[in-house]
Amino acid sequence: MTRLAPYVWALASITVVSALIALVSADTRIANVSILYLPAVLLTAARAGRGPAIVASVAAFLAYDVLFIEPRFHLAVAEAEEWLALLLLLLAAVITGQVAADQRVRARAAERREREAILLYDVTRLMGHPDLDAALADVAERVRRELGLAGVAIDIEEGVHVASGDEEAREALRTLAASRVIGAGRSPTGAEAGGPVRGVRVVSPYLRRVAAPGPSSIPINVEGRRVGTLRALGRARGPSREEDRTLAAVAAQIGGAFERERLRGEAAESEILRRADEAKRALLHAVSHDLRTPLSSIIASATSLRQRDVTWSDEEREEFVAGIEGEARRLDRFVGDLLSVSRIEAGTLSTAKDWHDVGALVEDVARRFRSVAPRHRIVTEVSEGLAPAKLDQVQMTQVLTNLLENATKYAPAGSEIVLRARDDGADVRMEVLDRGPGVPVAATARIFEPFERVAREGTPAGTGLGLAVARSFVEAHGGHIWVEPRPGGGSTFAFTLPRSP
Repeated sequence: MTRLAPYVWALASITVVSALIALVSADTRIANVSILYLPAVLLTAARAGRGPAIVASVAAFLAYDVLFIEPRFHLAVAEAEEWLALLLLLLAAVITGQVAADQRVRARAAERREREAILLYDVTRLMGHPDLDAALADVAERVRRELGLAGVAIDIEEGVHVASGDEEAREALRTLAASRVIGAGRSPTGAEAGGPVRGVRVVSPYLRRVAAPGPSSIPINVEGRRVGTLRALGRARGPSREEDRTLAAVAAQIGGAFERERLRGEAAESEILRRADEAKRALLHAVSHDLRTPLSSIIASATSLRQRDVTWSDEEREEFVAGIEGEARRLDRFVGDLLSVSRIEAGTLSTAKDWHDVGALVEDVARRFRSVAPRHRIVTEVSEGLAPAKLDQVQMTQVLTNLLENATKYAPAGSEIVLRARDDGADVRMEVLDRGPGVPVAATARIFEPFERVAREGTPAGTGLGLAVARSFVEAHGGHIWVEPRPGGGSTFAFTLPRSP
């Protein structure tokens, strides 16, 4: 009955128009009244399609001839002019119906393409979910609801099986996945190309009831290799050709998502390898320069002290010993930075926090550093009444030491370096201010990266690890570190720490 409904609609519309013409003709004589049939044909074509529109056109021709052309109620026409009018009516009705039907087909095709584009967009969006099972389950449900299917399943060769639909449909799809139904007419070439496959071996009464002539089975391919299968069960019929095309596009979209994920993984792996290679080269460069230089100084001073044929004064001996001690301390700081970086990279960095007097910590670091950097004036500025903070004393000592050492490398001899500590709301703020050449704006974002150093003429030797270690220790405390220009010239390295976790 459903297939006859459009034709019933066509005949009913012609009947209504015929009744209307009869009522109008009874009161007045209107020329070309047959044109009233054209809107009925047009409406039928727009609503029901090309076939019902042709039926409506022929029905209009016959109705007007039988009911309104003399002699009435006979399929006969007395005059040639009336034959011409009837033929023109038939021609106009057929053309009108064809045009309207074509527009209806185009409109439906455009609507279908729009729905398919939205569906494919949603599939791409859903496949971005980090949980593969959840992403595929959402895709299966979205496809099932969009196409009005009884069930949709996605099977991935890695052991992933998701299904959408009622319990019977999901069970049937699980059965299909377990038995790996092979459809009729399936050729290996066609299957690998991504074409739908119709199953013919029915594995459950439910499939006999809902999926004749069979479920669609569409391979999911990545670079020509099958990685999974998309299966669909229709309602009282298999999916239509249009639905099969949409399912094939969805399968291609899923395959594309897998391919993009693979490429992202390869890109990430390549980036990791690139960074590791850069770090290795930087480490070798640092070791070759920053280890050999102090070792050479230590060996030279120790060799001079061991010479028996030279008499050294007490001041000279003290100078040799001080050089050995200074270079040994430099080596110790370098090895400590390397160990800290290795712990940071391995994710094993931990903090032993306790309550400490921040002012006392700052004064102690400045006092010990003054003997290391006698060519600079180390000044401390601690706010009065600065409250204690919960921190790791060893790590914060190293942070301040690294920042001071960085400042003494670039600040001119005799200049003042300020170590400041003050309250900053709920945080404690500490700063190291120098009068060096400053940090270019372009380098402020990367200066805290391992082995990163600002390249300029006359740059002192260094590994580029001190600031990276300082940043990691500060961030491990939940703080933030940055560098900014100092008014009047120089740089301000500042960091904040929460007073308590």
